[in-house]
Amino acid sequence: MRCFVGIDLGSTTTKAVVLDEEGAVLGRGITNSRSDYDVACAVAQREALDDARLTLARRALPALGRGAPDEVLTPAAQEALLRRLEQRFRLAQHLVQLDLLGAEVTAELPAVERLFPGARLGPAIAQLLEGLRAEAPAQFLGGELPRTFFRDLAASQWARGAQAAAVPGERPYEALLGAFDKAILKVEGRLFDLGLAAVVGQAVGDLVEAGEIPGGRAGHVERALAGAVAAPLEVAASVGTGYGRARLPFPKERIRSEILCHGLGAHIMFPRTATVLDIGGQDTKAIQVDPDGIVTGFQMNDRCAAGCGRYLGYIADEMNLGVHELGPLALSARKQVRISSTCTVFAGAELRERLALGQRREDILAGLHRAIILRAMSLLARSGGVKAELTFTGGVANNPAAVAALRQLVREGYGEVPMNISPDSIYTGALGGAHFARRDVLAGAAA
Repeated sequence: MRCFVGIDLGSTTTKAVVLDEEGAVLGRGITNSRSDYDVACAVAQREALDDARLTLARRALPALGRGAPDEVLTPAAQEALLRRLEQRFRLAQHLVQLDLLGAEVTAELPAVERLFPGARLGPAIAQLLEGLRAEAPAQFLGGELPRTFFRDLAASQWARGAQAAAVPGERPYEALLGAFDKAILKVEGRLFDLGLAAVVGQAVGDLVEAGEIPGGRAGHVERALAGAVAAPLEVAASVGTGYGRARLPFPKERIRSEILCHGLGAHIMFPRTATVLDIGGQDTKAIQVDPDGIVTGFQMNDRCAAGCGRYLGYIADEMNLGVHELGPLALSARKQVRISSTCTVFAGAELRERLALGQRREDILAGLHRAIILRAMSLLARSGGVKAELTFTGGVANNPAAVAALRQLVREGYGEVPMNISPDSIYTGALGGAHFARRDVLAGAAA
């Protein structure tokens, strides 16, 4: 099957979208951006292609019993099988990365122990790694899959384990953390290829054991599923965009601006879109598009990260919170503290000053979110205002406090304007890139 790929290399995350020949989304992939952009691009594309194979499996399952009605899987069994297939696959990926982490930590031990005379970290490291492997099945096979990157998930578990294993002098907590920090950078830069076909048998076996698939059908189901996930995917064309697009391993003719890709991507998601607001990790974009998704005007704050995702990340670090916790906390505010600057350089000082004055962190965060959206409203006004339907994209569109502030300020300035937010809004730029790739190929074929 031919497919088309869009890569959006952002400052904090790299996203990939795969389309089929009809333009339907086959798969999506995301990874945290690294200094090695080639690796980030490769990992995001691999994730999207793996997700595409899950889509192919979903398409194949309803046809299993066409020639033998007694082998039909109920819709519930199909969903259970697909869910188990993804769970088993993510667990297998996680275990491979834990093996890589173990090898890298072991390699770093001599250097770390030299910094801490008298430290003997080997037994504690082995215990930590064993604990991480022991926890993995419950994390991935229980309920909802973890939605964090390997680095974040492993780091939180490692920190808890290191705290429990630490002994002053012999196993210093700082030394155990240092070994992890040195190793994780190398693990993130390692590429590995683990196909879905490797876990098909396990997924089917789990459902047979649970009684959701009769044992007599297991072989037929396994063969059909293995064939679907192993189907060849030919990448006919790729288009790259994003903050780091100049570093993408694509020829120049396969690079598009963020503005064009976000405009087209928002139009594909919501065809009535006239105005797009994208708040990413490093910049904010206000874009006007025509009824065909063609950009007619834009404004962008490309000089600093004030009021963007990196700013929120810095605030989260200052408050010892996860970025995902900021929005819900801000929504519980009793009032909004007026924030004088959204400059990342001065954010920490102002935040500490506000806290020292006894102001509640929820109220401070509410003021911060309003200040961020006020900056975005200025860009929207300079780009031509808010028209028809507004589509909010980027990672910050997943922040409920930012969404609430935007709705309020748009209502105050422009009245009741329909606002679109997709759960997949972070992939908007990559989606636009994939459609550009598809259009290029179709235009060439037509010519």
